[in-house]
Amino acid sequence: MTDTLFTPLTLRETEVPNRVMVSPMCQYSSTDGFADEWHLVHLGSRAVGGAGIVMTEATAVSPEGRISPNDLGIWSDDHADALAPTAEFISEHGSIPAIQLAHAGRKASIARPWEGGKPVLEEDGGWTPVAPSDIPYPRDEPAPDVHKLTTEEIQDVIDDFRDAAERALDAGFEIAEVHAAHGYLLHEFLSPVANDRDDEYGGSFENRTRLVREVTEAVREVWPDDKPVFVRISATDWLDDRESWDLAQSIRLASDLETLGVDLIDVSSGGIHPDQQLPNTGPGYQTPYAERIREETDLPVGAVGGIRTARHADELIRNERADLAIVGREHLRDPYFTLHAAEELGEDVEWPVQYRRA
Repeated sequence: MTDTLFTPLTLRETEVPNRVMVSPMCQYSSTDGFADEWHLVHLGSRAVGGAGIVMTEATAVSPEGRISPNDLGIWSDDHADALAPTAEFISEHGSIPAIQLAHAGRKASIARPWEGGKPVLEEDGGWTPVAPSDIPYPRDEPAPDVHKLTTEEIQDVIDDFRDAAERALDAGFEIAEVHAAHGYLLHEFLSPVANDRDDEYGGSFENRTRLVREVTEAVREVWPDDKPVFVRISATDWLDDRESWDLAQSIRLASDLETLGVDLIDVSSGGIHPDQQLPNTGPGYQTPYAERIREETDLPVGAVGGIRTARHADELIRNERADLAIVGREHLRDPYFTLHAAEELGEDVEWPVQYRRA
């Protein structure tokens, strides 16, 4: 029988009620990294709206791992305690609570988008970004220096991801996702565009992928065997005119991650350099990458990018192009995307009892 958008998906012993996932989307609404009422309402309403998986925004594993001073974090037990009510609410309303564990690397310490997105200096509450190499992210304005991580500091990053995963589990999350995309720290190690190291973390494919593999191993070690671990990758840097990260390497990495116990690859693209050239950004523009990784490995994949309609999401699953439809901006426009999709596709899905009179 052909799977549809409303066919449950079983990953290890976690049964996702449908194939819709709320994509991680930064809200830039935290103080000192703490979740608050905004996160409870924002994420909770998408669970009420029927999404199978509701994932937090990029949640920093350390203070310097935040993109902006207003990013969500989980670098202490108190941060986990602040997130726990949101995870509980998501579960209570039939969705699977998931968390994206992240480190912004050289793209850290910038202002919120609606405040200009420029670097925030230390005297203004910012910090020195860290990176695989002392190559700052190119910007129109003068970029602040970045600190090249030592091998000892790289081990601290791995420990930060491990500790964050333990806290996330205690907070009630069912799925942990390692963020290795969009030009942030782990992607920076993958791509020669940002990584010119000549030690065991640079140069060859094996060395450039080492940190992603070690972080994934660390998360998998503390995440229960019956619960899934995802990894989000940028399948390509969109930089064909220079040595960079591309689909062939992504397929190879996905195969390596499968052996480490990863259950799904969340396939995005780009973010490493502003010179990237996207051919288009129309509906499903990144899906071919997810499809190729699914074909070349035995791993389930999630497709993200320009999924705006119920029929588009459903066709991704029916045509076996992806196992999850990961919906971002459309969930900002419509928290009840999944319930509306069920109505449009003729699926018998219960609305919350509080809303049935509508």
